[in-house]
Amino acid sequence: MSEKQQSILERVGNTSLFALRKIVPSNGARILVKLENENPTGSMKDRMALAMIEAAEADGRLASGGPVVEYTGGSTGVSLSLVCAVKGHPLHIVTSDAFAREKLDHMRILGAKLQVIPSDSGRMTEKLTKDMIEAARVIAEATGAFWTDQMKNRDQLAAYHAMADEIWSQTDGRIDGFVQSVGTAASLRGITEGLRRHHDRIDIVAVEPAESAVLSGGPSGAHKIDGIGAGYLVPLWHKNIAQTIERVSTEEAMAMAFRLAREEGLFAGTSTGANVIAALRLANRLGPTATIVTVMCDTGMKYLRAYGAKLGESFER
Repeated sequence: MSEKQQSILERVGNTSLFALRKIVPSNGARILVKLENENPTGSMKDRMALAMIEAAEADGRLASGGPVVEYTGGSTGVSLSLVCAVKGHPLHIVTSDAFAREKLDHMRILGAKLQVIPSDSGRMTEKLTKDMIEAARVIAEATGAFWTDQMKNRDQLAAYHAMADEIWSQTDGRIDGFVQSVGTAASLRGITEGLRRHHDRIDIVAVEPAESAVLSGGPSGAHKIDGIGAGYLVPLWHKNIAQTIERVSTEEAMAMAFRLAREEGLFAGTSTGANVIAALRLANRLGPTATIVTVMCDTGMKYLRAYGAKLGESFER
């Protein structure tokens, strides 16, 4: 260790790239998964939370010890809770009972104050997203807290440009396609921008819930894939990010998450399940010589209650 005292935040990024061995396309194409569960909170959101806070500190929008507020489905909130705990910023989170209880508990343990907005039977909807955003705006206005406002915050894109550079280096530039699910659209947009600086012919696939496929022109609906599918066209999205948009249902995503655990030993969330399904589809389109990269967005440890309930349903049948 150097003389400078290190913090856990220095462990954000530089995650591994893992080749799937059993869940592979029939044509023999390669699928590589970026293991973002290796970040301190077990989520890729550590990258963007750190980038948003440090950018605001650097330009004076966030003073030393100043308060922070954000709306979040969970992973961003956990990551912000970690960053704010280490840096000494009080944090107020607006979230909902639609999201994994483990994430809400994790935020509280890290010291965040939570306002929990009731959902429609535990489902993610456009109304819930907008209610959470409005609640965060009101708190920021009333308290003077710095509002990270993840749906609009462009500071986070730099974190994903760096992630793209990691992917390019780890693949030695041999990447034919990239697949990522869309929540705020920041990770897909930032990684795509970063990859296209190296090579502009990489196939980019966006993934969204089939039940709320607004990116591909469908109606807004309710789903249970944590962290993606806001139910409307989010500000950071634009149609030129991806060549293809894949729809994956909650049931498909959860089934693939279970397969990843049982066949590959990768215990991930449902958004990762959706990513792998879409990556398999792209791999079959591109052919046997292709290399596809997708993301393990977070660890399945964040979803133990939901997964346990699903397993209970299977046993009852």
